[in-house]
Amino acid sequence: MKPAGGRLLLLLLLAAVLTGTRAHPAPGDTRLPSDAKECHLARFKSLPPQELQAFRKARDAIEEWLLKKDVNCRSRLFPKAWNLQRLQVQERPKALQAKLALTLEVLENMTDSALGSILHQPLRTLRYIQSQLQACTQSQPTAEPGSPSRRLSQWLHRFQEKETTGCLEASVTSNLFRLLMGDLECVARGDQCA
Repeated sequence: MKPAGGRLLLLLLLAAVLTGTRAHPAPGDTRLPSDAKECHLARFKSLPPQELQAFRKARDAIEEWLLKKDVNCRSRLFPKAWNLQRLQVQERPKALQAKLALTLEVLENMTDSALGSILHQPLRTLRYIQSQLQACTQSQPTAEPGSPSRRLSQWLHRFQEKETTGCLEASVTSNLFRLLMGDLECVARGDQCA
């Protein structure tokens, strides 16, 4: 028997697809029903203004919190040269998944209780995006088997390098809008992202 939340999510997704309207990217239950195999990343070509506002508020609060911690980092975890457009189209979702997983891990582990309520909506949205991205990558047949490109391998390896907690928090925060408005949009556009 499916949970009621799963049915509601499926109905909301179906209604959005049939009416051609965008569903808000963060419904209450972010778990997908086991039979949800369709890929609908196109809705993430742009996020609704209220979602972006929630992310702005969270970013500003985190930056203020980090200033109080006096975090100094020598390197950037996400260099500006790391643009998903530089990867092969089929590799972009994997790179986005890795960045999204790291972002979620860092934001979920922020210890300041004052950030909890501010991060609630952005975390919920990011978890929903992650679930949709996973559904898309699982539903797509794998292309020719092989190893990832050298560039993707380097990027994924960089995510495994050890950073101080403060530097991870600073990197994730400064990269938040690039993740949402650059990387996510690029993956949602597929071949049209050039």
